[in-house]
Amino acid sequence: MADPKPIHWQNVTTIVSVAILVGTELIGITWAAGWAIGGLLDLPPIFRTLFEIVGSLLGALGLYYFVRAALKVEPLRG
Repeated sequence: MADPKPIHWQNVTTIVSVAILVGTELIGITWAAGWAIGGLLDLPPIFRTLFEIVGSLLGALGLYYFVRAALKVEPLRG
């Protein structure tokens, strides 16, 4: 079995740092958008909560695709 390529720790810290920064922004913005839409439409609390959950899931999905793209540019090994 071939030896695995070494880990580029600088790339690891870059990806983790950017994921924390972008993830906080994406999930925060989409959560707040769900809260605002629920409030603007004067929905009952359960529907506002559902809007917030859907918004945060969309933010998490966006973060997933962002990290995938970042890993293509900054590989962790190699």
